[in-house]
Amino acid sequence: MPITSINFNDLPQVVENLFNKVEGIETMLRQLIERQPEKKETDKHVPLTVEQACEYLQIPKATFYYKVGRGEIPCIKQGKRYYIYQDELDKWLESARKIAVPQTFEEQNEDFLSGHRRKPNPKSW
Repeated sequence: MPITSINFNDLPQVVENLFNKVEGIETMLRQLIERQPEKKETDKHVPLTVEQACEYLQIPKATFYYKVGRGEIPCIKQGKRYYIYQDELDKWLESARKIAVPQTFEEQNEDFLSGHRRKPNPKSW
């Protein structure tokens, strides 16, 4: 029932209609939330073998070992084994972009502080 003007006598009926509509919206939202599949957050700090890293990067093993030897690909060598983490590979790939990805405020602040240098002391010249 559309009401164009509300007076004091109609107030209880209008509040009841409003309450029923809000309650209906809440039940619809609950149903939608229940139908959505749960997102599982995958841990990206997972160690990869050399073969898995090559498959992930889509490069041959020889190229992988060449880049590791030059220190281009981030990895850890313990004994004869290489340990490569997927999240570090993602960061390495992102750092090679020509167009930079927007940084968070914390990352911008960290970059600013790491690049900040003191003025040279003229007495030590």
